[in-house]
Amino acid sequence: MSRKYKFHEKDGAYFISFATVFWIDVFTRIEYFDIVINALDYCRKNKGMSIFGYCIMPSHIHLLFRSEKGEPSELIRDFKGFTSRTLLKSIEENSRESRREWLLWMFEKAGKNNSNVKRYQFWQQHNKPIEVWSLKVFEQKLNYIHQNPVENGFVVNPWEWKYSSARNYCDDYQEVLEIDANV
Repeated sequence: MSRKYKFHEKDGAYFISFATVFWIDVFTRIEYFDIVINALDYCRKNKGMSIFGYCIMPSHIHLLFRSEKGEPSELIRDFKGFTSRTLLKSIEENSRESRREWLLWMFEKAGKNNSNVKRYQFWQQHNKPIEVWSLKVFEQKLNYIHQNPVENGFVVNPWEWKYSSARNYCDDYQEVLEIDANV
């Protein structure tokens, strides 16, 4: 892995994106979105994660955050591990999931290609963290996060996407996850 894709400044703010294996559109059901939202909320309240922006898309997540404990790599590792296990269990147990067998087959296929995985691999391994070292970079990354659902044709305005912090920056919409105001 290239050095430019590592968390160098442990106390810094970072923009990261991570995707499901094969870019599978997993986040198509409210219960799957809720698992991620609840995990992010838990990380905010209990693991020292400050969240400045986020967007959960069908196959990937964008996050603008900082680890208050100076452990961004460990924080993301734990978040991805927990959500992976919880989402896989939810998919396995969801009798209404019409793609259950196919999804599990794809996750198992990805797991077989990775010697670090016992059975299923849910997330791609790389995160590509980008350090947010100025207000200009912060605004650029936040705008990118909020425009993602617009660019993909899901909504006309960023705040219309329910699972985005764009709602937190807009007075007229109910947010689904509290974020932190100070970078």
